[in-house]
Amino acid sequence: MDFTNLQFIDVSRTFGRRRALHRVSLTAEAGTITALLGHNGAGKSTLLSIAATLLQPSSGTVHYGGHAATNGAAALRARIGMLGHDLYLYPELSAAENLRFFARIYALPDVERRVVRGLEQAGLTERADDPVSSYSRGMRQRLALERALIHDPRLLLLDEPFTGLDEAAREALRDRLQTARAAGTIVLLTTHDVAAIANLPDRSVTLVEGRLAA
Repeated sequence: MDFTNLQFIDVSRTFGRRRALHRVSLTAEAGTITALLGHNGAGKSTLLSIAATLLQPSSGTVHYGGHAATNGAAALRARIGMLGHDLYLYPELSAAENLRFFARIYALPDVERRVVRGLEQAGLTERADDPVSSYSRGMRQRLALERALIHDPRLLLLDEPFTGLDEAAREALRDRLQTARAAGTIVLLTTHDVAAIANLPDRSVTLVEGRLAA
């Protein structure tokens, strides 16, 4: 399954009496980076979870190209990569072992080529066999991004990816996201730190109490 855009159409989501999202309509195109801005609790992570098919909207629809999220969900998820607050890395394994593990989960061909490519992109070739527990926060973040990209997803979702990174690590992350955009990936990221994404997104939108701001 391939798709050229991600489209939210009047998407709302409630949790009991609390309304997290209210009639959000938004389109993100292939080969672009879209930033979701807003304070904590604005609904950014909820929107990202819906895009990842981890949550269902209470109303409204989400389309991936011409495909609705309810059609071919397994094939759809195989084209999505996600990086959240939990990096989903095994600290006792090395960088190479982590990438190899996730490549095999996806039953990908050319596993070793993908592992080598991921290590190079993360700048971790010389630390490939060291346990992840010995890595800095920035190194773990770069590795986790390659974990999310190991299967060449068409949609990359990142929840506050710049949190806790120093300026060198932020610059490395910005460079990698630009590479993903150039490859035609739809990149959707959330952040409350506008300075961290300066000049990076093709489009930025702001959520305020679950609504898109004018």
